[in-house]
Amino acid sequence: MKHANILITGATGSIGTTLAKQLSAQGIAFRAMVRTIDDNARALHALPGAEVVTGDFNDAGSVAKALQGIEKAFLLTNSSEHTEKQQSDFVDVALQAGVQHIVKLSQLHADAASPVRFLRYHAAVEEKIRTSGIDYTFLRPNLFMQGLLGFRDPIIQQGKFFATAGDARISLVDIRDIAAVAALALTTPGHAGKIYDITGPESLTHTELAAKLSTALGRPIQYINVAPEQLLQALSRAGFPSWQAEGLIEDYAHYARGEAAAVSPVVQQLTGQAPRNFDQFLLDYVNLFA
Repeated sequence: MKHANILITGATGSIGTTLAKQLSAQGIAFRAMVRTIDDNARALHALPGAEVVTGDFNDAGSVAKALQGIEKAFLLTNSSEHTEKQQSDFVDVALQAGVQHIVKLSQLHADAASPVRFLRYHAAVEEKIRTSGIDYTFLRPNLFMQGLLGFRDPIIQQGKFFATAGDARISLVDIRDIAAVAALALTTPGHAGKIYDITGPESLTHTELAAKLSTALGRPIQYINVAPEQLLQALSRAGFPSWQAEGLIEDYAHYARGEAAAVSPVVQQLTGQAPRNFDQFLLDYVNLFA
């Protein structure tokens, strides 16, 4: 396996880990930037072709070190009030390091004028990359199916989950399909200057998700629509920082307005495989809800 010229940031998160596993399985060497060497980082290190380095988005020197000899970078950080600056600083360092292509994980409907703070910061970073002159591919996925794991406890304990999505349809996507598109953008030509909307193959309401969960688990699971204030309180109790909790409320209002219902053909077009549907996701993850 040749020297790694791909850097994965956010490498111990769900998408970063999935991407790392897919690249490794394809025999493609990569470098993973992690904050600390913990169990997740050690698991990455055990993958064939993986090189693990420590780096902190708030420390330009450590990022520069991680980017030495790198041609293509996958850009992903946690969502916080610092994300826009962290990612923008990363672009500056990448430019100096001679990185040729940044594949950025963005979000469906990223827009500088959006009422959703997450969509505004993604748009700002996209613009920063565009004007840097570095080749780019922007991946704009919809709500993650794996995000439902955040509702695990109430599903297991109460047979219920709570959100503010109303009866809006959402074309949820499996993170394995997002990672597959990212892997292609990092390893094959023809993706520079492209923006890819990434969705699943169907648009479902949260009530329909609950019905499918009920079938998969063999017991009734109910979706309860709550007021934004109730969800905000629940997120705060669960330990979410206020900036992030308020952002999630904005995000869900965006879903409730029906703005994330459209189905995109991108996964099928690029990978040649139909994106996983929610039934397939449940088949693979059902034990986590049991």
